[in-house]
Amino acid sequence: MPPSPAVARLNRVRWATTLLFAATTALCLLVLAVRTDDRSRTNDLDNGVSRRADGLARTIYYDDGVLNLDALAEDDLALSAERLAVLQAPTPGRPRIRHAPTAHAALPGQAGLDEVWEQVQHDQETVFVALEAGGREIQWAAAPVWDGDRIAAAVLVGADPAQSQAAHDRLVRRLTLGCAALVLAAAAIAHLLSGRAMRPALRGLDQQEQFLAEAAHELRTPLATLRLVVESGSTSPTRAPVALDEALRLVDRLGRLVTGLLARARVEAGTREVELTPLRLDQLVEQTVEELPDSTGVTLTTEAAIVNGDPELLAQAVRNLVENALRHGGGTPVGVSVTAGRITVRDHGPGIPAKNRERVFERHVTGATSNGTGTGLAIVRWVAELHDGTARLSPAPGGGLLAELLLPPHTNN
Repeated sequence: MPPSPAVARLNRVRWATTLLFAATTALCLLVLAVRTDDRSRTNDLDNGVSRRADGLARTIYYDDGVLNLDALAEDDLALSAERLAVLQAPTPGRPRIRHAPTAHAALPGQAGLDEVWEQVQHDQETVFVALEAGGREIQWAAAPVWDGDRIAAAVLVGADPAQSQAAHDRLVRRLTLGCAALVLAAAAIAHLLSGRAMRPALRGLDQQEQFLAEAAHELRTPLATLRLVVESGSTSPTRAPVALDEALRLVDRLGRLVTGLLARARVEAGTREVELTPLRLDQLVEQTVEELPDSTGVTLTTEAAIVNGDPELLAQAVRNLVENALRHGGGTPVGVSVTAGRITVRDHGPGIPAKNRERVFERHVTGATSNGTGTGLAIVRWVAELHDGTARLSPAPGGGLLAELLLPPHTNN
């Protein structure tokens, strides 16, 4: 049977929450990892060129106004530099490349050199700048070289971020795949856990909707009868007193029905325990049958029987058994008998196939002897089990169906 609209909405919310969780988690993990790696690689690149520029700036020096570059010929930092140049500028004047083991085409143009020189003069410490050289954007570090109290030269070291960017791109691809697998696993686990967490809510919704269906079923017949009685009394003044008495009887029956429905709802919700008290089963069945609008079609045979039970719940079970027999008995008489711990309802209708005799005790299942909403016999079985008893169907001798409600005998304990 398809789920109810409320349950379907809850399931849709569950799936939407799972997808939102998966997407948000994946995005956060990916953005965090990518940004962290990008910043880390940028910092590593800056630190690398900065350390190299600072180290080389300490190996060269001015002697009587002459820049000494001899140490660069043997310095490992200079020999392993990807891009290297020494800038020098007269006072005043634009900087020029004094020393460049790197090809000039791989170094910044004059405008770039002017920019670097201006920043070094302004900050008077190692500066970082991204400049195009040889058709590529290169990360540069420029460290000042002092001649007395002025900056007279600068060591310019560059590194191409393309290799680092390629490694970053590979990491992003791996992270994307890894995050996808991780998030899918986490989303699957979260979906299972949310499903378990929602079970009480789904069960509560199912019980609520089942209760509404059962309440509508239980109240439909007495309300329709009450309407007919009131209309009869209002159209015929001579029948008014009889109609009034009948209406009062029906109102009392409706009150008991509502009380029984609320009692069953509380028991199913777990807010009330079933209170079993000793009661006369035969008297309960007689009263319940007398209240039925079609009680004239019922033959009642009883003997004194005492059971431990809840009168409201047992009355509902008996009412459902008899009404089902009247509805599906083909207009033939219905026999009801009560013996010790047993209520038997016999009709002469078409019966029900053996393969369906257990299924009709399930809720939402309709069958030849079930009411239109598929709740009547399910309630009977439920009430029987609350009383440690059972309900069963079997073919009646000579045709028809035999429905039995079996209850444990009364004990004084």
